[in-house]
Amino acid sequence: MSADRRVTVFGASGFVGRHVVRRLAQQGWVVRACSRDPVAAAFLKPMGNVGQIVPMRADITDDEMLAASVDGSEAVIDLVGILAESGKQTFGSVHADAPAKLARAAKAAGVSSFVYVSALGADANAASAYARSKAAGEAGVRAAFPEATIFRPSIVVGPEDSFFNRFAQMAQWMPALPLIGGGHTKFQPVYVGDLAEAIVRSIGNAEAKGRTFEAVGPRVYTFRELMEYLLRTIDRHRGLIPLPFPLAEIKGAILGCLPIKFLTRDQVIQLKTDNVGTGAPGLGALGIAPAAMEAVVPDYLSTYRRGGRFGHKRSA
Repeated sequence: MSADRRVTVFGASGFVGRHVVRRLAQQGWVVRACSRDPVAAAFLKPMGNVGQIVPMRADITDDEMLAASVDGSEAVIDLVGILAESGKQTFGSVHADAPAKLARAAKAAGVSSFVYVSALGADANAASAYARSKAAGEAGVRAAFPEATIFRPSIVVGPEDSFFNRFAQMAQWMPALPLIGGGHTKFQPVYVGDLAEAIVRSIGNAEAKGRTFEAVGPRVYTFRELMEYLLRTIDRHRGLIPLPFPLAEIKGAILGCLPIKFLTRDQVIQLKTDNVGTGAPGLGALGIAPAAMEAVVPDYLSTYRRGGRFGHKRSA
């Protein structure tokens, strides 16, 4: 382990962050794991040697704290993102303002590599506020740190994902799962381990500087196909009920007001647009052959089957 190789990771305790931190530690980096709650990020420490992973409190609104978190780092990685707005955590503050501010701080500190994880479908002219905010974040990062590397992932799947786990939980007690817009929206799921590996490989990579990569898996699926696959995998017999977009928007507007935001109107709007690769450089450009969804999902979804991982398959 070299104390000279320091990297600051924002959003380190999140779904993607924990996989990135593990890979950085394996390569000998000293990791500053930044989050709003460093105590909650303490679980990251055993991923490295003693003192190798250091949880830090980072408040993007505090300039001194921000400067201290990136000072002396060779690289800075921004993984912070939200799926729904809540209180002060708005798309504008988290996805647009914060990345630009962090990129400026990194540039001022002499950081050599900056990585920002955006989202597939980021577009300044999108109907979705989420997609517009991600595009604004990319623009802010590029303006402050032109040589930054940007990743645009589709649905990210893995043991702690909020996609398959959420619908698998619903399938345990609901008689049917909703197919918003009929379930025709297309996705290209990417394995979290592949995305994390790509992020780590891009650090210090001259060919990755200033480029944007699409992080997608090897196959495209409709939303209906993903739900059918989920139900087969957990051996649950549930109906799939089409929910027209107008009705889904009304439902999203209502549910979006609840403390636990299962569905929002903006998420329904996002589902009106396919979330697949456009042919831009992907993970293959970094020497990564994306894993098939079927190779990783069954392992962690088995807990939702009756009897769990080692139980006999039975009809639900």
